[in-house]
Amino acid sequence: MERFLRKLVKTTAKIYYNSVFKKKREKKYIPASGKLLDWEDLSAMIDASLDMWLTAGRFNDKFEKEFARYLGVKYALSTNSGSSANLLAISALTSHKLGERRLKKGDEVITVAAGFPTTVNPIIQNGLIPVFIDCEIGTYNIDSSKIEEAISENTKAIFIAHTLGNTFDLDKIKSICEKHNLWLIEDSCDALGAEYNSQKTGTVGHIGTYSFYPAHHITMGEGGAVVTNDQELYRIILSFRDWGRDCWCKPGKDDTCKKRFKMQLGNLPFGYDHKYTYSHIGYNLKITDWQAALGLSQLKKLPQFLQKRTKNAQLLTGKLSDLQDILILPTVHSNVQPSWFGYLISIKPTANFSKQQLVEYLEKNGIGTRQLFAGNILRQPLFVENDINLRIGNSSILNSKNLTEDDYKLLPNTDFIMNNTFWIGTFPALEEQDIDKISDAIHKFVKEN
Repeated sequence: MERFLRKLVKTTAKIYYNSVFKKKREKKYIPASGKLLDWEDLSAMIDASLDMWLTAGRFNDKFEKEFARYLGVKYALSTNSGSSANLLAISALTSHKLGERRLKKGDEVITVAAGFPTTVNPIIQNGLIPVFIDCEIGTYNIDSSKIEEAISENTKAIFIAHTLGNTFDLDKIKSICEKHNLWLIEDSCDALGAEYNSQKTGTVGHIGTYSFYPAHHITMGEGGAVVTNDQELYRIILSFRDWGRDCWCKPGKDDTCKKRFKMQLGNLPFGYDHKYTYSHIGYNLKITDWQAALGLSQLKKLPQFLQKRTKNAQLLTGKLSDLQDILILPTVHSNVQPSWFGYLISIKPTANFSKQQLVEYLEKNGIGTRQLFAGNILRQPLFVENDINLRIGNSSILNSKNLTEDDYKLLPNTDFIMNNTFWIGTFPALEEQDIDKISDAIHKFVKEN
């Protein structure tokens, strides 16, 4: 009976879906990013809703397993956003369980200023000092040639993103980390499915992070994941995600370790319930089974999503290649297979127009644009209005409130990105006629200016 009723609910929902969502609507505006959902996604969400389990359950267990399998890693943990994934990654490295390798307040973490705030924020939130390195123009990733000169005796980790799905120089950066005994966190929130030497991004460093926000390669609505091949790091990340508890039992499960009442930890009495023993100052950053069900459905479609993003990026390169005297188009290293989150374009200084003028023209003509997130995060109010200690390259410690134009000049390419760079969409819902419209609008603007 239950199976029949479930099928009846889903059949009715499919009629609703076909009536409301399957209609092709004329695009009056071409967004820079967006989700692509179908009936299978809705069906998965209905299944999870009918279970009425609410918190992480059978769908989450399966998602974590399938996501780890797709990436080729041992452990994957879901979380409620890519930003939370980044917070968990950095927080995990502060754990006392790591002994001498733990990050302590005042330790330094190498990163970049041209990116999303929640790559940098967890560094500051954990009392660590961000060390900013300039970026390359073209790939818009960290300039790996400038990393070693910025390393001090206090540098303990590198935490950087693969910019918009275009992979940074993993070979060189991993080699630097091994040479100097540094942790490497790969922020792959914008790079799910990208590959470096045929290895998925997020799986080369000690920890990888991902986002499943609607703009990303797959979506849960809100959601993210943290992955690692290290069992100790997995247990620590799990602890920080789940209230800081020492126990690793799944929700609704007890005594997985068979020692629930047979331990003595901290200054607690012997046998104190391990299920209520806490080893870290943690959070509650889990997802619901409803989100996991959607993630599972989306994961099945990821290969075709990536193919479409690649095709759209290739179309844009082909259609805009005749404008390379005034536009800088994205560049890719030979051993990289990007998973294009978006398509970055920079205006050369010799152009007769500014980025601002082109962006406003495109938006006015129904074409969505985005900045490379914070541009130069050191110029953002979050730094200007707060006392944050930092370094830029091999500089001494600086305070964010007192930065001068001479300090900003230490990141010339980052300022160039802030002033000259924007991106347009490649997401799977875009068709060739949308790419044509984008190209035509850019060509028309250039011709008029």
